[in-house]
Amino acid sequence: MEDSGISRRKFLKYSGIAAGTLMLGFRGGVAMESNKSQVLFFETEDHKEGVVSSMRSLNSNPVKNKAVLIKPNFNTADYYPGSTHNDTLVSLVEEVWNMGAKSVAIGERSYPPTKDVMEDMGIIPLMQERDVRIINFDELADKDWVKFKPKDTHWKDGFRVARPILEAECLISTCCLKTHQYGGVFTMSLKLHVGVVPTTRHGYGYMRELHSSVHQQKMIAEINAPFKPDLIVLDGIDAFVDGGPMTGKRAKGKVFLTSTDRVATDAVALAVLKVLGSNEQIMQRKIFDQEQIARAVQLGLGAASPSEIELISGDKKSIEYCNRVGEMLARG
Repeated sequence: MEDSGISRRKFLKYSGIAAGTLMLGFRGGVAMESNKSQVLFFETEDHKEGVVSSMRSLNSNPVKNKAVLIKPNFNTADYYPGSTHNDTLVSLVEEVWNMGAKSVAIGERSYPPTKDVMEDMGIIPLMQERDVRIINFDELADKDWVKFKPKDTHWKDGFRVARPILEAECLISTCCLKTHQYGGVFTMSLKLHVGVVPTTRHGYGYMRELHSSVHQQKMIAEINAPFKPDLIVLDGIDAFVDGGPMTGKRAKGKVFLTSTDRVATDAVALAVLKVLGSNEQIMQRKIFDQEQIARAVQLGLGAASPSEIELISGDKKSIEYCNRVGEMLARG
């Protein structure tokens, strides 16, 4: 391709189902012609490099002239990958500004209280220095918790979602790579959005219901139905391959994933955990048989099988690792 807009930036594509390579343009270049859900794969051990490489490799600019809301993983103040790494969040904010965002905010609901978690993580001054508004979902008014009660939901009386998530002009979700020992099995892009539901409201304990239910994984998927992130950035430089979500058995994942499809993102991330060697719940069950994934597919939230996912190596150094993950994804 001779287009001057892409001459300096190219990448090699690997499909997890049919191996092969193809030169394609980066942001501003020729769009990729595919009906599949695409997941961009970078091998890296540097958080900033992972963010910058991922964001600058997009075929479009989803943030330009938009009010951007970033949903991080600050459920607790536990160190990465228990929570989003500060370097990842800072780099993501800076890159979003560089790409022409109209405004930038982060929104979260944590446990314990969100303000305490952000103070413990040192997030507040980092965001203030970068002109980022912090939306503490704990402080939302009743009218800003929108109730949903789909007829086929596994929630007893439906669930509520933070209005800023629903009304975001551009929503970016950034998550970690880890297992979940309290019934979720894994916590990536789908599970990240438990943080858009209140802990309690009007005396009702939404998190108590979720964590005590035998349908927890299906309920996690259902939370995701009312909204769709414009971009998902998964930081898997380090991973929990057992335990989690706060602490667990660590492994070097050495990967950043970027996609617009939550199901595809989590499916590829599960393939990474399988390559790394994880616990029995991950290793002994096929990826699309996991309840979070299966329910999300039923709801039409993303790719329905490995054959609907296109795994793309972002640069030459990532190809071999990307191929191994693609092969694992294809096997399930």
